[in-house]
Amino acid sequence: MSNPNTSSPILSAASAEPVVTTTDPIPAPGNRIPTPAAAPPDILRCAYMEIVVTDLAASRKFYVDVLDLVVTEEDENTVYLRSFEEFIHHNLVLRQGPVAAVAAFSYRVRSPEDLDRAVAFYTELGCRVERRAEGYVKGIGDSVRVEDPLGFPYEFFYDVEHVERLAWRYDLYTPGALVRLDHFNQVTPDVPRAVAYMEDLGFRVTEDIQDEAGTTYAAWMRRKPTVHDTAMTGGDGPRMHHVAFATHEKHNIIAICDKLGALRMSDVIERGPGRHGVSNAFYLYIRDPDGHRIEVYTQDYYTGDPDNPVVTWDVHDNQRRDWWGNAVVPSWYTDASLVLDLDGNPKPVVSRTDDSELEVTIGADGFSYTRKGDEAQGFKLGNTL
Repeated sequence: MSNPNTSSPILSAASAEPVVTTTDPIPAPGNRIPTPAAAPPDILRCAYMEIVVTDLAASRKFYVDVLDLVVTEEDENTVYLRSFEEFIHHNLVLRQGPVAAVAAFSYRVRSPEDLDRAVAFYTELGCRVERRAEGYVKGIGDSVRVEDPLGFPYEFFYDVEHVERLAWRYDLYTPGALVRLDHFNQVTPDVPRAVAYMEDLGFRVTEDIQDEAGTTYAAWMRRKPTVHDTAMTGGDGPRMHHVAFATHEKHNIIAICDKLGALRMSDVIERGPGRHGVSNAFYLYIRDPDGHRIEVYTQDYYTGDPDNPVVTWDVHDNQRRDWWGNAVVPSWYTDASLVLDLDGNPKPVVSRTDDSELEVTIGADGFSYTRKGDEAQGFKLGNTL
């Protein structure tokens, strides 16, 4: 979707809650990354994430014994995991290493030829590009990895090893079964700049958060026909905010909470359960032994039509992040995982210079609202600080 917006903020004091438009509402950046002449790869979906963990045994116990992801394959340094409805080799790779970080945000493309397009696209952008015909991990063939213009390690692949899809194995299902990888969430200092680049890569905005001055705090972007395959969240970056797995129903999320309580692991619950305003999804955020954030997610909506409307939320609307108006804990805004370059070294983190969503909402002493224009004071965090 093109971005015709140049300077006029979409929100005003009289705006509806939220604002729904038929064009991209995010102001075009003045410092945009140049659009390559080369065509982008045709991305199908977010497919897997490779993360580095500092204690492989502890991480395996968390993801397999607690979250019930399925082990496809493992060795002394790596565990390959998948959700119940996945038919490719894995959705998540845990790799032993010295520093907890993300090694790859990996996307599947439509054809082998799209790997050539990825090489041309990122070479024109001046990015570091590497390709391995044998792949970087087990179960994945010919792959391209890049350090993208935002500093993130992206991977593109087509060739995969198929494994048993466990969708019909109800004898294996647990009450909190994770069925699909749904999305990534990335932290980056300049959201409009990130959005323009991702649109050049073929992504489309479905929802975003702004203020009346036109500052963009976050944007949700998709390739598959759901709310997002990745989101760009404003903050110090490049970092990984979370990786999200879907369940079938919200009661599966409640079951996960009950299980964590029974195991005396309630301290890993960072936020939720709750209902998002943005995306409309039911959610839970938890932290693994290294602090990597996982969202468990369900019940968002279809976005696949070419004229799918875009939803813009006011950053001061208490219901944008939680439909019930519940507080967002500060760690959700401040904490995120480092990302690695192609040599395995942590990428330097650049500070955000635009306004912080944490500061203008949680630290706003009543500046946020439940009903725009309503001066009544309630019990939400912004009204009680």
